[in-house]
Amino acid sequence: MAKSNDNKEEPKAAMTDHAEVTSDEIQKTQADPETAERFIAEKHIGDRIRRLRLKKSMGLVELGRHTGLSASFLSQLETGRVVPTLRNLARIAMVFSKDLSYFFESEPVAIFRVHRQKDRVRLPQTGVEPPTYTFESLGFMVPDRHMDPYFAEFIPMAGDIEPKAHVHPGFEFLYVMNGELELTHGEHQTVLGEGDSVYFDSAAPHSYRCAGQTPAGAIIVTIHQPLQAQAQPSRSQVAGATGPRPLSAGAPRANGSDDGAEGRF
Repeated sequence: MAKSNDNKEEPKAAMTDHAEVTSDEIQKTQADPETAERFIAEKHIGDRIRRLRLKKSMGLVELGRHTGLSASFLSQLETGRVVPTLRNLARIAMVFSKDLSYFFESEPVAIFRVHRQKDRVRLPQTGVEPPTYTFESLGFMVPDRHMDPYFAEFIPMAGDIEPKAHVHPGFEFLYVMNGELELTHGEHQTVLGEGDSVYFDSAAPHSYRCAGQTPAGAIIVTIHQPLQAQAQPSRSQVAGATGPRPLSAGAPRANGSDDGAEGRF
């Protein structure tokens, strides 16, 4: 009995200590309920559950059978009318082979940028006089982009002028819109006409020449890839390039400008 009395005294002491804290101090250390609700709402847990379910073409009743939760409760979860407990959320996560963290990680913001023609700036090829092409960046408003799209217009050159070859890590895609364009890539040389396209490894020396009497227009997309993730060109390939090796397209420059805007293709 004495042991029982001792056990009863402990919670009384705890309550006495707790009572010494003022109600104002308690309020200061409590998370704001509205902020907590907003934090949960921002995670869009219901939307994430619904997307997982629809991706598997699964109805609420079927999901209920797998989780042991009622279809009406799941419907309320998806519409945000109720907040799931961790136990219920774990049941749902297991059905879709997801970790609990999936429901709380920040969702990536979808990129959507419109580039109006009137806002683009046409620039000449850099480091070459006279320039052999002009170009316009079609993705200059997208930060940290993984590819750089351009519109380029290649100018007819005198026969005694050789275009400068260059290399950069990654890959390149080119689509000829009009005119004729001669492309030299390593040991390959080909002439592309209107509607032709080519995809190639840009770590090999490559150069362009307008092959007709009128300018050739093309859409060019350079796809970034780190140097360590791509096979390096051989010494002979690098030696064959007559121009200096540029930085990778889109890589930040020391002065803070975007190297991708300089037409690295």
